[in-house]
Amino acid sequence: MVVRLDGNTLTSTEVGMVAQGTEVEISIDAWKGIENSRNVVEGILERGETVYGINTGFGALVSQRISPEDLAQLQVNLIRSHACAIGEPMSREDSRAMMCVRANSLAKGCSGIQRIVLEQLVTFLNADIVPIIPRIGSLGASGDLAPLSHMALALIGEGEVWGDEGPRPTRDVLIEKGLVMVELGAKDGLSLINGTSQMCAFLVNAEQRLQTLTTMADLIACTTLEARECSIMPMDPRIHEARPHPGQITVAKRITQIMHGSEILASHENCERVQDAYSFRCIPQVHGAVLQRFEELSNTLAIEINSATDNPLIFPDLTNPGPHEVISQGNFHGEVLALAADSMSHALFELAHISERRIDQMVDPARSNLPAFLATDSGLESGMMIVHYVAAAALAELHGHAMPRSAFSTPTSGGQEDHVSMGATACWNLMQATDRLAQVLACELLVACEALEHRSAEPAAHVSALYRMVRSISPPLDGDRSTSKELELISDKITSGGWLARIEAECGRLIR
Repeated sequence: MVVRLDGNTLTSTEVGMVAQGTEVEISIDAWKGIENSRNVVEGILERGETVYGINTGFGALVSQRISPEDLAQLQVNLIRSHACAIGEPMSREDSRAMMCVRANSLAKGCSGIQRIVLEQLVTFLNADIVPIIPRIGSLGASGDLAPLSHMALALIGEGEVWGDEGPRPTRDVLIEKGLVMVELGAKDGLSLINGTSQMCAFLVNAEQRLQTLTTMADLIACTTLEARECSIMPMDPRIHEARPHPGQITVAKRITQIMHGSEILASHENCERVQDAYSFRCIPQVHGAVLQRFEELSNTLAIEINSATDNPLIFPDLTNPGPHEVISQGNFHGEVLALAADSMSHALFELAHISERRIDQMVDPARSNLPAFLATDSGLESGMMIVHYVAAAALAELHGHAMPRSAFSTPTSGGQEDHVSMGATACWNLMQATDRLAQVLACELLVACEALEHRSAEPAAHVSALYRMVRSISPPLDGDRSTSKELELISDKITSGGWLARIEAECGRLIR
């Protein structure tokens, strides 16, 4: 299978496939636009015109004219000087995703890059030559300059790439594979490093996981509804038609679908409880609001990965060539991604918070009518007491992740770049928040499954299937034991999508 890049039709799912190793190719239809924009660059050089990004310095050095004989060295110097990122390396998968997004943006035909340079990037992806890219260095404006420079450094045969046993000099790997470094021309280096590709890579990673977790959160909540013998009257469609937010409506329908056929639900149809606590009764209103934020994030990402985000951009005018074909602008600014990521991180805190509140409802005997902390011998044993603590600790970290990373800007480049988005930091923060959310949900799921041990009636089919999967790695309590590894494994399983796919194959696809 090959993912074709044309600058217009790439999906985040395809980026995820490339991250995992799928090969890419530039669409035949895209090459004409790529070559037309490159011809603009060549024409400007032939006519001796001065245009930013082609034969000038960069950033605050914009007024410095560069002589024709130094243009190639200018691009190499740009990459070498900007390849100064720090911190832990990006994962191979995130690095491949970043390379894919960059190639797709260049394929849009607005960047003026040489064909041979874009082909080198494609060759690296298909040969699985993945540059080692330190994560920290982007301000989310002027693009992800420092991280992308490490990617570009590998294309010219410098820096390091991943080998089977760790970092290796790029030059050695190219020789082994019979490849040569690419020689950059005017604007090539700037086109490679000036864009929002690292931000997009992190967002694709987060989106892929949240696509599963937003559905699993509803299924886990239903497991708790069963364990606590709650009513699903608050899912009545008339309620949500009276307040028709789409996310709220979807969640209410999904919970109704999941709970269909529950013996536990039927067993307490006529109980005296009038209302459940908000963490049960308001699931559609909270989970639904989070789902809407997720859909907004997905829509923003779909646009961004098919956008031209370097500067300047080139719009060929075949009948009237000249400097007006090149426009300096700000598409490299990651504000739209930063705000989407920060909003989503806040939403994930809310989703984890209501999950933690449901855990509290289950382990408190005064409200649950279950053994204290679900212990086999309460008092002698602590049962699920500290699982709740762990969820609360993860929630505290999520509270930190909920603080916006885009809420400040550090002016740089001598005041030329005086407002930046901090989008790369915001997108990385969202990835971390996604991990913490999964851990809180894993805690709720483990506690809910233990609470189900005290119910004699059978839960709904989807819940039963999920219960069996949990029990395949975490048996019921027969005394106190460490559940640390079980929680980590459950967290991985509910994130990866495998459990959800198996449940839907067995019990029917859930409403999206």
